[in-house]
Parts: sequence; C-alpha cells; structure tokens
Amino acid sequence: MDVTFITANNSKKIYQDLAKTHSAIEPPTWSLLLAQSCRSRGYKCSIIDAIAENLSIEETYLKIKLLNPKLVVFTVYGQNVNAGTTSMSGSIALANYLKEKKYDKPLVFIGSHVQALPIETVNKEKSIDIACTNEGVYTLHSLLKTNDYSEKNLESINGICFRKNGQATLTLPEKIVPQEKMDIDLPGYAFDLLPFREKPFDLYRAPMWHAEYDDEKRTPYAAIQTSLGCMFGCDFCMINIINRDDNEEIGVASRYSKMRYWSTGFIINEFKKLIEDYGVKTIRIIDEMFLLNPKYYKPLCEELGKLNLNDQLRLWAYSRVDTVKHKEILNLVRRAGIKWLCLGIESGEKKIRLEISKGKFEEVDIKKVVEHVHDADIDIMANYIYGLPGDTLSTMKATLNLSKELCTLGWNTYTAMPLPGSKLYKDAISQGQKLPETYEGYSFHSYDTHPLPTKNLSPREILEFRDNAFTEYHLDKNFLAKLESKFGIKAVNNVKEMTKIKLRRKLLEATS
Repeated sequence: MDVTFITANNSKKIYQDLAKTHSAIEPPTWSLLLAQSCRSRGYKCSIIDAIAENLSIEETYLKIKLLNPKLVVFTVYGQNVNAGTTSMSGSIALANYLKEKKYDKPLVFIGSHVQALPIETVNKEKSIDIACTNEGVYTLHSLLKTNDYSEKNLESINGICFRKNGQATLTLPEKIVPQEKMDIDLPGYAFDLLPFREKPFDLYRAPMWHAEYDDEKRTPYAAIQTSLGCMFGCDFCMINIINRDDNEEIGVASRYSKMRYWSTGFIINEFKKLIEDYGVKTIRIIDEMFLLNPKYYKPLCEELGKLNLNDQLRLWAYSRVDTVKHKEILNLVRRAGIKWLCLGIESGEKKIRLEISKGKFEEVDIKKVVEHVHDADIDIMANYIYGLPGDTLSTMKATLNLSKELCTLGWNTYTAMPLPGSKLYKDAISQGQKLPETYEGYSFHSYDTHPLPTKNLSPREILEFRDNAFTEYHLDKNFLAKLESKFGIKAVNNVKEMTKIKLRRKLLEATS
C-alpha cells in the first residue's frame, strides 16, 4: 500500500449528543478525490473512514498497521466550513497514538487548519511530520515519488511544512490544479474504497432536513463537488484557503479567491456512478457557489434532468440569494432533481451583510427571492449567523424575526466564529481578542464553543441567543404547520424530538 487516507473519529466531541442519530455522516470527499488522483498516477491507495465505521483510536490504529502504507495522510476537512479545525483534535489524538505505538511511517496532514496555520501547527503538534500548505494534489504526488523523507530531501518538495533542526519550516509554495487540468489531475472519486455494511454508502446519512425529516430517507447518502473554491472573499469564511499560493505565517482565504470547474461530461459520469451503479439518490452538491456561473451550471442541470426522469433524485446545492431571481433558472434547477437550495442570508440587516460580505449581495428583495424559490417547488435551507461585526441584541432579534417570516423548512444558524483561514481570525489576532482554547472550541455545536464578541455583545450572550433561537424557530407554530403540510406529522414529531437534545455549553455553565 502506498498511501492510506484517514478520517479520524471525533464526532462526539464536535456534535455532542447530536452525533448519535441527528448529525449527518458525509463521505470524505477530499480523501476520495486525492485517492483517485494518486491512483491515476499508479499508486495503490486505501481509505479509512473512522467516523462512518465508528472506530476507536485503537481500532483505527490496527487497520493502519494491517495496511502498512508508505504514507498515512490525514485529510482533515468535514461537513461544515469549520470542520477543518474542529476535526483536528480527533486527528491529532490518533496521530499521537500512532507515535506512542512507535509507528514509523510519515504522518501527513492536509486540511484547512494546517493550510491556514502551517508553522504554528507543526511547531505545536509534534506528531505531524509533514503538513501540506494547499490542496496538496501535486505535493502528494511528489511525496509518493520518493522513499527518502530526510530533512534534506523534504526541502526539495514544494508545498509542505516540516521540521528542520526541530523547527517548522516552509518549502516553496506548490501550485494548485489549474482549470485546464481538472479532469486529468483530479479525475473523480475513488468511491469503491469507501467502507460499507451491506451495500455502498449505507454507512452515510444525510442531514435530517435533506431527507424531509424522515430517517428512512437519509441512507444511502453521498456528496460530490462540481467546482472548487469561491469568487468572493467574505470575512467569516475560509473556503478559499485550499487555493493558497504563498508562505504568509497566517493564511487569509480572501486573498486566494478563485473557482475551478470540472467539465460537464466528466461530472455527469460521476453522478451516473452514484445514481446508476450505487443506487444513491440523496446527494449533496458541495460547491460553495453552485448557482453562480450559468456557463457551467446550466448544461450540468440539463444533463441531470435526463437522469431525473421519474423525479427520484433528492439533491441539494448552495446558491447566492441574488442568482435565483429568475423563474426559468429555478425551473431548470428543479427538473435537475435539486429539491433544496441552501441560501446564505446571514443577517436580517443589510448593512451587516454588506460589511462582512465584501459586496456579496446585489440589491435584492430576500422575501421575494424566497417566495420565487418556494413557487418553483424547491425548499430552502436558510443560513443565518449571529454575532457578526455590528450585531446587537436588536439586530439578532431582527434576523430571527426575518427567518420566522420567511418560514423556510430548513433553518440553520451559527455564531460568528474566527475560523483559522478567515479574515475574522486574522483580525481577532491583531486585536488581541480571546480565541477558543481547543480545536473543538471552533465547533458550532461543541461543549467548548467560544464565538467572537461584538462591540455590544459578549460571547456568552451571542451563544445563548443562538441556542434559544434554534429551539424557538423549530417549535414555532407556523413552521410546524407548514412542515406537517409538506412532509407530514412524522416530520413534525422528528423535529420535536430533535429540539429535546440540549447542547451543553461550557461558556454558559461557567457564567450562569
């Protein structure tokens, strides 16, 4: 075995009791992409998904030992934008265990946290031998070409951080896969390497809302990307850190705004594998900006429509609120089997949206946009953020009230978090603000969650408002009535059960 890609298990600490049945379990997209890329170069690859298999550290170690790969690669991404950092604790715990067991093969980390903070992380975490400073495709190919992982030889490999004389050092930046090489150097997904119980993808489960709040529809579940990156540079986001092409000590994602696309035919073949070969109908399109460039999404939706003749697909995708204003686009999207659109509304106050979004929004009437989407028989997962710069108790209440008025059947809210790789993180460092003390502290659902303060609000006030708002929205009589009308009483009962799960918060317990 040349390389084993690892997804370490840390669900309990990240999601608390939600991890038992409510949080989604998504296939490790980047492990699949990197494994297929390496296989295209002739290397033998394997994947261990400890989350899907619910493996302990000991069990994961035994699997790695049995495979005995030349390289162990931790792909530390996840289902949410913050997961690259929050998942670090599980990956570090496993890496430390491997070192304690005297496992002597190089341990390589690829993911948003090490991309944002390579020097700091490698100096701090002694179990990391090598960290990749961007998506790592070409860097990984270079690492697999050699059997010499001495300091002298590692200096010649671009795009890594490693220890030289005991201190973390960066080599020259490595390029990312260019647009014209996407189909060639990132040639799809190694779906056949995923674990399963009885049939492919049966260890994975969709978010409850994506499955119409019905447990039986959550599995099998898959995820796929049709593009990488984003054209925008929102202060709270770190998506574009995968595009990093410099050696700044602290990477800021907004500097690397860029989108790359696979060809329509290539992506449709990947969809066909999922739908026709594996029987997966519930699929997430991961792209941060799927409905952005008509040149790419229109032909893709047209081809997906041909795969959705009986309307059996249940897809969801992200969109900007100002790109879904036109009826013909929404009808095309719906025919493609996209039954949910995830909209980043963020705040009920336009001035706050503009302050953190770098002009992300055109002048739109959000209420009319939501109405148009619903009229096209597409449901909405609406995303909101509490504690953005400029937020007050009044503006957060306005955001909650707007969300109730829009009454979308999917509703999600986060506290503003200084995610490593975001401008909010860099600003928090320069301003001397208190940051989370643990990796799980960056999780939106963990016990250690610690959001940023605003000028008018403490982290405690923001977190308490968020948790109360979650329950208030999901028990709102208008929401429940609409939910029952669309998906039935079973969906209503499942939502009520979900609201009974109360997240423990260190921040709230310490100051109550």
